[in-house]
Amino acid sequence: MERESLIKLPPSEDERQLIHKVFLKTIDPAAVSFKSRLLPPNTVWMENAKLKNMFICHPQNRNMYNKIFGGFLMRVACELAWANAYVFSKCMPRMLHIDDILFRKPVEVGSLLYLASQVAYVYGNRMVVRVSAEVVNAESGKHDLTNNFYFILEVDREVPKVMPKSYEEAMIFLDGRRHLAEPEGTAEITSKL
Repeated sequence: MERESLIKLPPSEDERQLIHKVFLKTIDPAAVSFKSRLLPPNTVWMENAKLKNMFICHPQNRNMYNKIFGGFLMRVACELAWANAYVFSKCMPRMLHIDDILFRKPVEVGSLLYLASQVAYVYGNRMVVRVSAEVVNAESGKHDLTNNFYFILEVDREVPKVMPKSYEEAMIFLDGRRHLAEPEGTAEITSKL
């Protein structure tokens, strides 16, 4: 998935068309303006599908290299993704898939770890929840990305789709869509909104 990152490669023609189609669904036809946006039925703005948390990284969570154990990072990210899916869907979710995890940078003992989860994409009763883990320097306010985690969760009923408002959210939406299509291995997901 790293080689298909939207940071390295632009969206495909089909993805650009999809984003334009999604954007047009949110335009108020009576206003004749790009600024007048409406939320389509059975959708939620992506900005309202987030949960965040912050941890102090204690020594009991360190590994033999005196860094924070990757399993701890995975656990807290998984718990936040699950909680976000539960709050978003209002149903008890089941974890279906945890995507490959790449540890970009080590996390030092004593660090402030900021976790931000986002429902990135919804297909029927399945959700892709993206969790970014960042170390925060409290004095400078600088955030340093250490990991991105992707989780696919499922509930017993269909949930509202997420609707991007900005280009950044549209890229997260496409990224989530790509992550859902990969484990499913079906073209059906990639051809529908």
